[in-house]
Amino acid sequence: MDQTQLTSLFSARPQNFGWFLGAGSSVSAGLPTATDIIWDMKRRYYCREENQDISRQDMQSEAVRQRIQSYMLARGFPPEGADDEYTGYFEKIFGDGKERQRRYIGALLAEDRVRLSVGSRVLGALLGGGFSRIAFTTNFDTVIEKAVAEVAGQSLMAFHLEGSAAANAALNNEEFPIYCKLHGDFRYDSIKNLTRDLARQNDALAQCFVNAGSRFGFIVAGYSGRDASVMHLFHSVLEHPNPFPNGLLWTGIKGRPITPVVSDLLAAAKAKGVHAEYVPIETFDALLLRLWRNIERKPQNMDQKIRKASITSVQIPLPVAGTAKPLVRLNALPIHALPTECLSLSFSAPAEWSDLQQVERNSGGELFLSKGEIVYGWGLSGDFNVALEGKLTGIAAAKFPANIDVSPNLHLKRMAETALAYSLALGKPLLVRNKYHACYLIADAFAEDKSLLQPLAKFLGRTNGIVAGVMTEVTEEFPKAEQVHWAEALRFSIDRKGDGLWLLLEPEVWIWPVRGRKLATDFLDKRIADRYNAKFNGLLDVWIKLILGDAARNAEVNVSPLRQGTVAENPVFKIGTRTGFSKRLSA
Repeated sequence: MDQTQLTSLFSARPQNFGWFLGAGSSVSAGLPTATDIIWDMKRRYYCREENQDISRQDMQSEAVRQRIQSYMLARGFPPEGADDEYTGYFEKIFGDGKERQRRYIGALLAEDRVRLSVGSRVLGALLGGGFSRIAFTTNFDTVIEKAVAEVAGQSLMAFHLEGSAAANAALNNEEFPIYCKLHGDFRYDSIKNLTRDLARQNDALAQCFVNAGSRFGFIVAGYSGRDASVMHLFHSVLEHPNPFPNGLLWTGIKGRPITPVVSDLLAAAKAKGVHAEYVPIETFDALLLRLWRNIERKPQNMDQKIRKASITSVQIPLPVAGTAKPLVRLNALPIHALPTECLSLSFSAPAEWSDLQQVERNSGGELFLSKGEIVYGWGLSGDFNVALEGKLTGIAAAKFPANIDVSPNLHLKRMAETALAYSLALGKPLLVRNKYHACYLIADAFAEDKSLLQPLAKFLGRTNGIVAGVMTEVTEEFPKAEQVHWAEALRFSIDRKGDGLWLLLEPEVWIWPVRGRKLATDFLDKRIADRYNAKFNGLLDVWIKLILGDAARNAEVNVSPLRQGTVAENPVFKIGTRTGFSKRLSA
């Protein structure tokens, strides 16, 4: 299901849906996620035990994080990403000290750290305005209570572990809105962070959720499904008559894979006849604002408090262009023109994001897809008909939006970057990879003709090789150790600076397999240690010549990912060959 369908369902009868919120719904309000809290505990523990001074900013360094993680593993803490990582750290660091836990969580989630985002304000309006009647959360924070107070001018009392018995009575008596904190409230004594605490839910709150699940559909936002006891609650609803009568709609950030526990739950729900769907979204804020815009008869005073920001034209005079040295070169090429056309694909049944991504991967750079109000595509129409045989009902030319760097078109930015990557790699010994919201062009060690890589090899000595003495770790998922390899690469992304779009370039080193990167830290440090000033400048020149050819220094180059096709099928990107630069205003 896409956001358009979810919006249509919700806006028609918002009272039919309850909400289930995880930590992801509070991120834009300035509060930490579970992962943030885990790394904060690691940093504090390491500094205390080793008498070190490491700031939160220092934790952005992969080398620092790796050192701390190795230290924690040596002392019996859970591995990074383990199912019990969150609870394991609380148990080992706080023991049975509930008061110490409360003070720690209270400091992280203090009122003065809360900055209500548009998403939290919308949710406050939905609950305070009677549009939504019930919400559950695993969060400890007070974001929703604060949002209801600010937007609706009402007081919202949360049901939590202390006083949980009243939650069911409130539901039975329809004393809406109802807001339940399944893991407690840091302002009170009862909070749940330890394994034995999370092994089962409070009976009264659990029963309230099961009863609510038999009366309302549910929209899940900002929650990954990592808590087994919570997922057990969802499955418990399925064992009762009339589960989720208006559907179970689980939202997740576009491009991130759906977790197995969520897939299993949705499959089980569908088997019970529930309208259960996974809905990819850009952000929690974007989703909630989309829903709010489509609700009719909104109170004007609430709408004004939600739409605090408005677009205003400003005129800030810029200084005149400088003429004096020194000249500062920037690592960005101007994008003079993006594609203006694409294909619009129509389907016999709603197209799922996962299916579109699989088609794109299987095409090897021949088909490019994205999904918003319509399904956008680049590629030969015949190739789409073959790849989507039996699913397509029509293909037509459509306009490609120019503002791909702003919501709600951010999903098109990834599509454009991927198509541009294959455009720059066409006919060259370069591989294309996507990782962490950026594209990489990688020197292909197995290309038949590597002559175009000779300037890069001459400048750096080599373009690829093995990381001597480094093998990947053996895990349950990867039972065989593999040799770690490296290759020179160029990381790039499209970004807006001022009034124009730029292609940001950053020479990098790619590691195979990707999971071996953290094991190759020492090698990477040595490989790029001297890439400053003159060497970086020369390396940038080599890469620009490699991807754009022998064009003049201040020319425009047109690139496309395919060798044929109409304007709508084969996108054209117009890139300038001269990087951005600056000069001093005066001598």
